[in-house]
Parts: sequence; C-alpha cells; structure tokens
Amino acid sequence: MMSLFKSFLGYLILWMAAIAMPIHVAHAATDPRSPVNIENKRIAYLVSDIRIPFWRIMSGGVKRSANSLGYKAEIYSSDNDPKRELEFLVGAIKGQVSGIVVSPTTSSACATILKLANAAGIPVVIADIGTDGGDYVSYISSDNRAGAYEIGKVLVEKMRARGYDKGRVGIIAIPQKRLNGQARTAGFMRALDEAGIKGADIRQQVTFSDEETYQYSKEMISKYPDLRAIWLQGSDRYKAALRAIADAGKMNEILLATFDAEPEFLRLIPQGVLVGAAMQQPYLMGQEAVRALDGHLKGGEVAKQIQLPVLSVSPENIGRQMPIIKRNVLGIERAD
Repeated sequence: MMSLFKSFLGYLILWMAAIAMPIHVAHAATDPRSPVNIENKRIAYLVSDIRIPFWRIMSGGVKRSANSLGYKAEIYSSDNDPKRELEFLVGAIKGQVSGIVVSPTTSSACATILKLANAAGIPVVIADIGTDGGDYVSYISSDNRAGAYEIGKVLVEKMRARGYDKGRVGIIAIPQKRLNGQARTAGFMRALDEAGIKGADIRQQVTFSDEETYQYSKEMISKYPDLRAIWLQGSDRYKAALRAIADAGKMNEILLATFDAEPEFLRLIPQGVLVGAAMQQPYLMGQEAVRALDGHLKGGEVAKQIQLPVLSVSPENIGRQMPIIKRNVLGIERAD
C-alpha cells in the first residue's frame, strides 16, 4: 500500500510541476483549435507502447506522412507507463514542437495531456484509444464497436457450423478504462447476445505479456469445461493463447479469433488456425493523424472526428482484402 501511495504521489508531483512550469512556446496560440505557425516543422508522437506491433505500424504511418509533408516526426514510447508518458509530454512542450499526435496509455491520461498541451498552445490530434475530456484538433479512431460486432458474427457462424453454439466464449480484453476497449466489448457481446451464445470471463490485460495471456487462457479453459472459443481484443499475444489451447489438448475444440492482425495472419487465417480477425488500419490511421494536424497548422478546416472502418477478415474473404491489409493494416505495401 505504501509503495502504491509513493507511486501516486510521485505522479502527482510531476503533474503539478508540469502545470506550474513556465512554458514559452514559439507562436503559441491561446485557443488550441486556432492555427499556429509551423516554422519549427517538428511533430511529437506520444505512443503508449511501441513494442506492440500495432503501435509500431501506426508509428510508421506517422513517420511516412510527416516526411511527405516536410515535418520531422519524433517518436516517444511510454512503454504503457503514464508517468513516463507525462515526462515525454513535458519534454515535447519544452522542445517547442509544432504539434502533438497522441495514442495515450489510457483515456484519463489523455485528458491530462490535453490540458497541459492546450495550456502551452500546442495543438493535439488523438490517434486511437480516446480521451475522457479536454479539447483537441481531431480524433482519428476506428469503428471499434462495429468491427467487434462483425468479427463476433464471424465467430458465431463458425461455432454454429461446428455445433458449438451451446458453448461459451471467453474474452481477453484490453483495459476497459480505454474507450476503445469498452466499444469492442459492447460490439462483440451484442453479436453473442443476438445468437444466444453465453460469455465466459472477461480478463483485462495489465502487463500485455505472453505469460499473462497464456495464464488467462489456461484459467478460462480450466474453469469452463464448455468453453468453445476465446476472443483476444488485441493480436500480438495470439501465440500464447494458442499454446494454452494446445497444452490443454483442445486444439480442435476451442476456436480463436482476434482484434487487429499480425503478418502471420495472412497464412494462419486461410489455414483455419484462426477463425478470423477484426483488423484496424493503423498505418492509415497514423497517416490521417498527421494530415489532420498539418491541415490545422495551415489554417484549414479539420473534421473533429475521423472514424476509419475495421476490416472483418475471415478465410472466405481474406483473398480479396489482401491489398488493403498489406497497405493499411500491416504497412507492408506503403502508399501515401
């Protein structure tokens, strides 16, 4: 308890220091929605954890779009640590960047980021996850609810085809403090409810590690003898879930679906190892975030909300969706 208090106190002290810090930003505007001069031509991208492939791909989209528009993109990964994220923000403000793109650790942390950036007159574009409050130029997001609903329907169809519709589905979720996590859960559960399929546990990721996903999967398999599917709200730990299913001797009894994608999915989905994936378009999202920021900095009108579709990919449709998957989902075939 004492260590938790000390951690919170340290975070609070840093936050207060940042607010009190005198900030002198060249060309700062009093209204964060107003255009500013862009002689500095530097953009900071604050990303929650670049070790996760999704964020690494989005960072590639940010860099590509920034380069094409004449900006230098500086990437700061907080490794899912809100305190470190705040330290990077303070550094970006002191460094007088032209603008900030942020994929925050949590929606509540994003509200703090917006407050401090706005006080410094630095415009911010949010790329995914969302915020609990505050002002920003534009929010680039995926239609998480619709994407989760569609992959839920794909899973339901596969379960019915195998006679598994009396079984349960477990969920290994991203943090539900994130708005995108809440939307994914709501969309997916709607698909299950419509089909009359029961849910099992919902376990929230904390460490985002292979060990965590393996343990969550193993516990659900043990607790629910009628478990017939697991849905991961991310993609990068799919091997851990498959390993848990294999170790339980249930490779032909428990299906696996994901949100997002890995390069290996181009092979695993057609083979039926995965029943499908709801694929966001992170490379395109990173590009759109920088384009929105650039448009604002140049005094143009920018949409407050830009929502990109999520691709519902199954063995039946992956072939015709391959070009857009390679370009916008995986950043393999890059195009502006």
